[in-house]
Amino acid sequence: MKTSNKDDNKRRCYWCEKDDLYREYHDNEWGIPSRSDQHLFEHLILETFQAGLSWHTILKKRENFRKAFDQFDALKMAKYDEPKVESLLLDAGIIRNRQKINAAINSAQMYLEIANEYGSFSEFMWSFVRGKTIKNSIKEGENFPVTSLESDEMSKALKKRGFKFVGSTTCYAYMQAVGMINDHFSYCWKKEP
Repeated sequence: MKTSNKDDNKRRCYWCEKDDLYREYHDNEWGIPSRSDQHLFEHLILETFQAGLSWHTILKKRENFRKAFDQFDALKMAKYDEPKVESLLLDAGIIRNRQKINAAINSAQMYLEIANEYGSFSEFMWSFVRGKTIKNSIKEGENFPVTSLESDEMSKALKKRGFKFVGSTTCYAYMQAVGMINDHFSYCWKKEP
């Protein structure tokens, strides 16, 4: 991963100026379209753990999550049993919430079903934006939207399949993160012309 420096004279979305970790995430991942099933699955799990918390909290624990959840290997996660859940509840490196841990296991099972049905998880997830990134124009001083018709549709479809912690706001944040929606501010160096 490239490193980002607060002194590199690049104007960034204001929210990422908290620290180097946030700047690196903003510069090298957030809003960049991803078609990788693995990456899309990992982000969905992390977003569901983020519900009610800050993304910065999750980002700081990301490597711990990867280790605890077998690098987000859905085949392994789908088979987690109660002893595994108990061990995760003892892992101070992650968010120790039984409902969210159980939801992650369930999500792995649903992910495998979707990938089998659609040929890839990416195909299913990108269908909510008709395969193309939505580019919003957000000016300085304006706030990000927190939901959209597309995130409403995604949330409804995921819930229907049994996913948990996937409200429209969570789905919108997910869509921003994986590049389905480009919400970089108009002044940000990452905003495409």
